[in-house]
Parts: sequence; C-alpha cells; structure tokens
Amino acid sequence: MIPSRSTASDSPTPISPVAAHAQGRRLLIVDDHPGFRRGIVSMISAEPDIMVCGEADAAPAALDAMRRLNPDAAVLDISMPGANGIELIKMMLAERPKLPILILSMHEESVYALRALKAGARGYVMKSEALDSIRIAIRAVLNNEIYVSSKLSQRLIFKAIQSDEAGLGSPVDHLSDRELEVFQLLGKGFGTREIAAELHLSTKTIETHRAHIKEKLGFQESGEMVRFAVDWAAQEQS
Repeated sequence: MIPSRSTASDSPTPISPVAAHAQGRRLLIVDDHPGFRRGIVSMISAEPDIMVCGEADAAPAALDAMRRLNPDAAVLDISMPGANGIELIKMMLAERPKLPILILSMHEESVYALRALKAGARGYVMKSEALDSIRIAIRAVLNNEIYVSSKLSQRLIFKAIQSDEAGLGSPVDHLSDRELEVFQLLGKGFGTREIAAELHLSTKTIETHRAHIKEKLGFQESGEMVRFAVDWAAQEQS
C-alpha cells in the first residue's frame, strides 16, 4: 500500500525503517503538477520492490520530506515555483551528498541534462519518454548508476569534442539556470507575462532576467536577443 503523500498542504506520514525495508526502496517525488505525481505513483505501485514514500510540489516541502522520510532516491522536475530543480539538487546534496537524484522533466534533455549532471543528478529523462524508459532510469539511479538516453550520450560526447577543438563553449553556457529557463521560453515564442506565469515568477523578475541575458550574450537590442533565442531553440531541437 502506498503511504500518505505529501504536498505543500498535506505532509506525508513517516515510515518506520522496518516497514520501509519490507516494502522496498523508497522514492520522493517532487513536481508541481499533482496529476503527473499521481501518474508516477501509479506506475511505481506496480513495481514489487520500489515504493513512493512521499511527494512535494516545491523546494521547501521537498527538503522537509527528505529530512523526515530519508528516501533512497528523489525524482525531481526542473520547473517549479521558487527554486528550480537544478537549485534543489544542490540544496538536497548539501545535506545528503550520496542521495541519488533523477531529473524527470518536460524540458529538452539537450538543454538541461548536462547542467543537472554537473549539479549532482545521477540521471535525466524526459517526461515524453515511454514508461519503460522512466522505469529503467529510476532503477539505474537507485543502483547508483548514471542514466541518460543513448541519443543524449552521443550528443554530449560530440559537444565536448567540438568545444575542446574550438576552445570555447556556447555563449548560452554562461547563463544561470533560471536565465536559461527564461531564454529557452523566449526561444519558444513566449512573452514576458507568459514566461512569468509558466515559471510562477513576477513579470518584474522576468524583465530583470531578460536584461541580464541580453547583457551576458552581448546584445544591444531585445529583438536581436529574441531572434537568437528562437534560432538557438530550433537548433537544440534538431
């Protein structure tokens, strides 16, 4: 039986070490979409040796659940209110350095996977992948293995070779994690208000991020930056 799940308003019931061992390895699911969390719980409930011990929809609730429930691994989304998934990886590992973390996100793996791995995640899988791929990814991180798709693995190798040969990485690499989220949404055609709604931030905060992005990428006009973002997004998806 799946134990009580936690959200920002409903804390999960802690599990005793004996009961947890009997029911299998425990996962903490962190995602701000209740429907998606329910889907993961349903999928995991069919596994005989894995269970979901708790849920959270934002960084504070996730850290609290991690401290109380002592999960064997955590599955995180990237886009959440407040601190995003990359920032949350760093916060969780600061307290539990050996906690296996899998990023399960709607964002293109080519954009965020390397950042997630550098932050300490053990794997990255997109929500659009088949359920079998998600199961394999979860089991891989539980076994302290690294998981990325074969396509991404090859792409990362080629990117590393090209960066070494050129002596330079992409200018986008200089953006912060949150700035990259904003930049990616600009590339998808989102306006400032739409980005604010998508990331649960104020329009003023998004405008500040846009100004920093423009400065870091060396553009004088916002229109030039947006066109670059659109071209970059199209290239990353190709």
